[in-house]
Amino acid sequence: MLLLVVSVQATLTAYFRQPWVKALLVTFPFPFSAAFLSVGHPVNATNIIGLMLLMLFAHGVRWLHIHWKHHIIAAIIGAAGLYGLLGGVIARVLPRQEWTFWVACGVVFTLGALVLRFQPHRDEPPHRSPLPVYLKLPIIMAVVAVLILSKHWLQGFMTVFPMVTVVAAYEARHSLWTLTRQMPVVILSVGPMLVAMHLVQPHIGPYGALATGWLVFAGSWPASEWLKAKCWKDRTGGTPEAVAV
Repeated sequence: MLLLVVSVQATLTAYFRQPWVKALLVTFPFPFSAAFLSVGHPVNATNIIGLMLLMLFAHGVRWLHIHWKHHIIAAIIGAAGLYGLLGGVIARVLPRQEWTFWVACGVVFTLGALVLRFQPHRDEPPHRSPLPVYLKLPIIMAVVAVLILSKHWLQGFMTVFPMVTVVAAYEARHSLWTLTRQMPVVILSVGPMLVAMHLVQPHIGPYGALATGWLVFAGSWPASEWLKAKCWKDRTGGTPEAVAV
């Protein structure tokens, strides 16, 4: 199920031309839902910290590819390797007390809000994959299958591992700024979902917790998108001339 969900969502990023649509597709937590059920661990601090590592992954790809001129595939492998290394180590040393979850929430949500506030909008060129879907989908499924093999090493970090974002970063290699600008929205929309699941799972089980989480996401995602648009207008006046500057 995880392989199918991630492969379909990742493949969609290849065939939408507009950068904002590619970025939007990584927001929806379908892979998290499948990975959460697959891993079988309750939501804890590793899931929340994983959102921060997800943002680090996206910015790492952008820096490696745009600023340090590495090939996009090398940039993705390097950033994904860093996520895997940090996630695996943190999962083994992080205390499992309740206070670590709430401290992680405070730090990660604050970081997401700050990045959302100060990373401005940029216009970037559209791009659509030239490969037919019958070639693209098997390639993506092979990549995702390799990523899934790491789930036991990553533990809770696996649920927010950039399985879709790995593919989206390649397909959005001409619009990586737009992709990274979506990461705070992921934090501020999926984060409340994780908090709700953490609170209710001991009482209603994993499936009930996941359903509750999706209800929370349905409210937090539009609010996060509205906040992103408002921050852009506050900084630029909402005019194309201001954006160009």
